[in-house]
Amino acid sequence: MKIFQKEIKLKSLSRGFHLITNEITEQLPEMKGIKTGIAHLLLKHTSASLTLNENFDPDVRRDFESYFNYIVKENEPYYRHTSEGGDDMPAHIKSSMLGTSLTLPVTNGRFNLGTWQGIYLCEHRNHGGSRRIIITIQGE
Repeated sequence: MKIFQKEIKLKSLSRGFHLITNEITEQLPEMKGIKTGIAHLLLKHTSASLTLNENFDPDVRRDFESYFNYIVKENEPYYRHTSEGGDDMPAHIKSSMLGTSLTLPVTNGRFNLGTWQGIYLCEHRNHGGSRRIIITIQGE
């Protein structure tokens, strides 16, 4: 049984829903040695999130952004946490709704995802900056 943990840094992305599957796997050459295992990904931020969804049609990512902006509006008068800008409190809410972690199977050195599945970084801030993910993989 092998266990390893690595922190990776993602490039800074604009607000929106972004496919990051390839960016993650490029920074994880260690995963190639795992025949069967589990990977846990934890995004170390409270104003962005991770999710697994459609990896082909970019309209899906745009629709996600539109939907979340519709249900969690900015600059609402009932927000008290406003010192970091009008997009900050809504970003925290969106992050809690989607979550900041994923657990994925690893098979033959790769994430074992469905044909149309990809890992998204959901950037909820206008200027979120680079993001960090801790990845723990356990397997054989």
